[in-house]
Amino acid sequence: MDISRQFKPQTILLWEKVAEHTEVRRIIKLFPSAEVRLVKQQRYRPSANTPASQTLLDGKRTLMIGQTSSFVGHFDGRLGPNVRCRPYYKLVPVSNGCPFYCTYCYLAFVYRKHAPFIKININYETMFRQIRRAVPGPDGTASFNMGEMLDSLALDHVTNLTTHLVPFFSEFSNAYLMLLTKSNNIANLLQLKPNRQTVVSWSINTQQMIDTHEVGAASLSQRIQAAKACQDHGYRIRLRIDPGMLHRGWRDAYTDMIGRAMTAIRPENITLGMLRLLPGHLQLAQGAYGSRALKLHSRDLVKGASDGKLRYPAEKRVEFYAFLTETIRSFDRDVSIGLCRETPGVWRSLKHLCSPRQCNCVVW
Repeated sequence: MDISRQFKPQTILLWEKVAEHTEVRRIIKLFPSAEVRLVKQQRYRPSANTPASQTLLDGKRTLMIGQTSSFVGHFDGRLGPNVRCRPYYKLVPVSNGCPFYCTYCYLAFVYRKHAPFIKININYETMFRQIRRAVPGPDGTASFNMGEMLDSLALDHVTNLTTHLVPFFSEFSNAYLMLLTKSNNIANLLQLKPNRQTVVSWSINTQQMIDTHEVGAASLSQRIQAAKACQDHGYRIRLRIDPGMLHRGWRDAYTDMIGRAMTAIRPENITLGMLRLLPGHLQLAQGAYGSRALKLHSRDLVKGASDGKLRYPAEKRVEFYAFLTETIRSFDRDVSIGLCRETPGVWRSLKHLCSPRQCNCVVW
């Protein structure tokens, strides 16, 4: 069940330089039971006596309200010499994590030392200026991915960011807002006028994997229903099956998942990816999530890709992608299918099934 709308921080860290901002007062009013602490810095080190796993869990109950000088960052598509993606812009008005408890989330490992909190950056005027500067001339296009460093919708009822960003992107003909979520928190989206510049994508998985590894996120049924509601409202819809995980009966489980999704909605793209973890993540996740995270250890992961992450062996990834692609094609022969952060060898093995320049984070 989606717990995002029940998010209630125990602590709000309020950067002293924004304490009098109107948006700050609005957000704080939403959480009358939270302890509000005025802080001089927007980063802090947890106590050396607090285990990293406990810091991770505490961070999901801590909200930082501040500012940033960098809402927009360019990703050049390179993750070392043998892992490539399409270039795009990362859009980061909210950072460091979300209210969900996904065992595999890399943000938990990346931010564990200096930013153990969910952060809302409220200097939105800076964000809009930076987006405008990044939009290319009439001969180019730019995709602004708001799902790389956050769940785009999990806290939308707190930030109301979509009510600002969706109309803003309607001004452009060659700039696109990419929203990615595991939530069904779509109330704001359904109150807005959709446009071709906004794409809403759902990360989906089998219900077994959701129950084990995505606690707090919307169920598979909730995600499909939310995607259908947004498509019926007029939004462009995509799906991202990532991270795919091999488990007993995975073929039947993923066939059922794809069938449920494809009979309800017609996505313009489906992007496939598989479990990949930073080596140190396993110990952190086990400390925070116990037996649920232990299941990550049994995934037969190996090193080898230039992004430094542990992955399934290439032959297992090819098998998984080929099976899912053929299943998807049984429902829709024409939908574009891409791969997420894969090696050239895997791409070559699937070049007859997948579209090399068509994946979730970019518009073509």
